[in-house]
Amino acid sequence: MSTPAVVIAAPSSGSGKTTVATGLMGAFRRAGRTIAPFKVGPDFIDPGYHALASGRPGRNLDPVLVGEDLIGPLYRHGSDDADLAVVEGVMGLFDGRIDPNATGLARGSTAQVAGLLGAPVILLVDARGQSHSIGAVVHGFSTFDSSVHLAGVILNRVGSPRHEAVLRQGCEQAGVPVFGAIPRADELAVPSRHLGLVTATEHGRHAVAAVEAMTTLVAKHVDLAAVAAVARSHVAAEPWTPTIAEPVAGRVTVALAAGRAFTFGYPEHAELLAAAGADVVAFDPLTDPLPHDTDALVIPGGFPEQFTAELSDNEVVRRQIRELASRGVPIHAECAGLTYLVDDLDGHPMCGVVPGSARFTERLTLGYRDAVALGDSSVHAAGARVVGHEFHRTAVTFAGEYEPAWGFRDGTGASVTDGAVTGGVHAAYLHAHAAAHPLAATRFVGAAATSKLAGWCAREERGLDCAREERGID
Repeated sequence: MSTPAVVIAAPSSGSGKTTVATGLMGAFRRAGRTIAPFKVGPDFIDPGYHALASGRPGRNLDPVLVGEDLIGPLYRHGSDDADLAVVEGVMGLFDGRIDPNATGLARGSTAQVAGLLGAPVILLVDARGQSHSIGAVVHGFSTFDSSVHLAGVILNRVGSPRHEAVLRQGCEQAGVPVFGAIPRADELAVPSRHLGLVTATEHGRHAVAAVEAMTTLVAKHVDLAAVAAVARSHVAAEPWTPTIAEPVAGRVTVALAAGRAFTFGYPEHAELLAAAGADVVAFDPLTDPLPHDTDALVIPGGFPEQFTAELSDNEVVRRQIRELASRGVPIHAECAGLTYLVDDLDGHPMCGVVPGSARFTERLTLGYRDAVALGDSSVHAAGARVVGHEFHRTAVTFAGEYEPAWGFRDGTGASVTDGAVTGGVHAAYLHAHAAAHPLAATRFVGAAATSKLAGWCAREERGLDCAREERGID
């Protein structure tokens, strides 16, 4: 039997989904329940707050990135041993990937994911400026698509007891129960920037305090028993597993960049690397050297542009990464990782692995991409196809000619290339979900094992040559 779930959705972005979903996770956990947290879509930031509230890794459910068939298995995997799952939606309930030829529910929408899980939707409505007409809003969302079960409403940013009474009256007329009414609490706002909220890791103790405040607010103003009573899911698929083949012979160490600058990663990636035979060791490029005996390096996305001086000041790890690259060691970098590997980011020296410069711009590049690998690399074979996601305001100008990592059409339909493949390096802006392409992790760990063996053989050969020289043997 799959873990019961509720899906927190809204009519639009900016309604307070993250605050309320995170607060629900924390409130249920405070009440003694084991909560599995999920986020619909490719978002990396909200799951960090979910993890603080629930004490478990925040995970994503994105049918566009991984395909519909993996949503159930990934849900079963992420909700293992939990007794309730809370799924935070994306944008408005029916918003998803824009496709002018599509019919039915939009791909990647909260409504689609709720249907794939067989889970009820609780609609969070921002009540500012609303009165009796909220009933029409709720009625429209509850009847727009018969495959979506709207189990109840939570009213957010309610102005007064009288305001709450009028709102409840409108919802009752629409035939949808109200599970809570949360007053306006602007002090709970989490700082935001050009790509959304400030990450929980960056926000540190302030993020912990914010999550505690969200938890207290929701516990006080939402009927947790009523929410739990409507929770359900109907997922018949077996849980996803990261084990797809025998691990490589001999362990390899994969260094995983983490800390405040590099937080954009899906937990399934590290799980796949470990299952393929890697010891995955996190390190912070702001302060740490590479882990001992690093055989491969993964640099995920994040906000290095916020920490350029600190990243540049860690000359030790930058030199170590250059040395890795010079030996052909596998390095996989996504988005922010790409900007860390070039010569400089906004004028601050970076690793210099791929000659070029990165600059912060005013232009937001955002959207799903149907991409093809344009050449062989340590991550993908030429011709491999993925659905990825771009999400950045930086731009990279390469100082040399490199084989691009990806080719795809951008949001305007123009054919573009992305990133660079050189030696063991695969670096690009495109984010992909590793669970949709598990052989990439196996290939990467295999490349690390091969590189490690080649290095060992080279050292042995050099040692043999030195011994011959000492003995005067030709």
